[in-house]
Amino acid sequence: MRKPTTIDAEPHMVVSHGADFFGQDRHPLKVLASLAGYAEGCLPRAERGPLVELLKDPEAGTIAAAEAAVVSGLLLRVARHGWVKGPAAAHARALADSAARAADAGEPWEWHRES
Repeated sequence: MRKPTTIDAEPHMVVSHGADFFGQDRHPLKVLASLAGYAEGCLPRAERGPLVELLKDPEAGTIAAAEAAVVSGLLLRVARHGWVKGPAAAHARALADSAARAADAGEPWEWHRES
């Protein structure tokens, strides 16, 4: 007889302007931390500062539409870089898309943490 397994939900960030039915995306915190490492390696120091801080220790908050447009471009560059592994690149691309949707709508891009 097979025993049922229980998998604890891992902490993740929920971002607005996502691709699901509710307009949200969910990204595990450990994936965001790995994206911070990729951003440090792929982007020039002068450009990566706010993005790396956001990914290393994400907290609930909002990012203005103008800043979301800049963050979207940086995330796209990370997603397209050859060093970035497939799953991390997919999360970077999804984050870039949601940031771009927020910027295009002229709305703030919102983050909040769920456990």
